Amino acid sequence: MERSIKPETLKSELAGKFILDVRRADDRNASSEQLAGANWKDPTQIGDWADSLPKDQDIVLYCVRGGGISNSVVDTLQAKGLKARFIEGGIEAWKAAGGVVVGK
Repeated sequence: MERSIKPETLKSELAGKFILDVRRADDRNASSEQLAGANWKDPTQIGDWADSLPKDQDIVLYCVRGGGISNSVVDTLQAKGLKARFIEGGIEAWKAAGGVVVGK
């Protein structure tokens, strides 16, 4: 499975995806926005929640800019057999591509 998805591609394929916000707590708390329907999980506690994610659904996750956090979370989830990808460029690229965000 691919590791990432372009924001422009996700805009047309968003339906049916499990959206996962993996921004660090400080970054998430500093923001007033998230993708609609996003579920926040603390990336530092991945061992506590990874097994509770849907195994039969595509998971799209994001951090602030699609860097180290998203990469490490995708590695862990894919190693568990989950269909997980991250948004290239994170929530910032999503917004720049005209993706919709909502207040959290």
